[in-house]
Amino acid sequence: MKIASFQHAGVPLLGLVSADGRQVRPLPSECMREDGLLGLVSALASGAELPQAGPPLQIEDVQLLAPFSRMRRNLWCVGRNYHEHAKELAGSVFRASQDKGWPIVFTKPPECVVGPHADVMLPVGISDEIDYEAELAVVIGRGGRGITRADAMKHVFGYTIVNDVTARDVQMRHQQWDLGKSFDGFCPMGPWVATADELDGRATRVRCWVNGELRQDGHTADMIFDIPTLIETISRGITLHPGDIIATGTPAGVGMGMKPPRWLRRGDVVRIEVDGIGTFENRFT
Repeated sequence: MKIASFQHAGVPLLGLVSADGRQVRPLPSECMREDGLLGLVSALASGAELPQAGPPLQIEDVQLLAPFSRMRRNLWCVGRNYHEHAKELAGSVFRASQDKGWPIVFTKPPECVVGPHADVMLPVGISDEIDYEAELAVVIGRGGRGITRADAMKHVFGYTIVNDVTARDVQMRHQQWDLGKSFDGFCPMGPWVATADELDGRATRVRCWVNGELRQDGHTADMIFDIPTLIETISRGITLHPGDIIATGTPAGVGMGMKPPRWLRRGDVVRIEVDGIGTFENRFT
């Protein structure tokens, strides 16, 4: 199933999205109280029954929100996790990071998350080198600590999509990842969460268009560190909780990797699609 957070007639709700993505059936309003989708994921991961959904609404009649408008903590994110993407950025920040055989892991704060069709404000006067990164994101269902690679997929509730927007000049200037990836609006998310029975995140396709031009087209099978390895690595000594999100890295084709680099500018529209989940787009202003 696919679960969306949305607003209808001024009321925030959760709902079940139809297979064709054209309708959404609202869940009882109490599902959106307190923790929204975070609370529902926690309840379902604990064995609760899914509440009965109401009559369908047309998608064009609702405003889709970021699936997780409330989050427990920062998103976990992975850098340089596709072979071709690592090659296209060879020579930039942390060139040798992957030589040690461990994934690069950083975080983005919940405050940078915006909805699947929200405008993203360019940080004028702070950065001139804003880049896009289309990514599959894993949603943790059953929590745990010290999760083994063999058991990792049992802890996956489902998947969503994020754009790990990055200020490359800030990233280079500070020689670390968090500042350049954490500006307000730097994590568009959506359009909804697809549960693990909808797709296998280890074998799906991630694409990104800028102003209609296909820039990224990658397969998650080409990850350097696969999803079970990422879950095992992050849960070493750190307890993962229901609703935690792991952005799994981006394929080749980012603006920084082009010659010359092609940065996002005011008015650009970035569209991202992951097979088995859906698509969303944001305008940069």
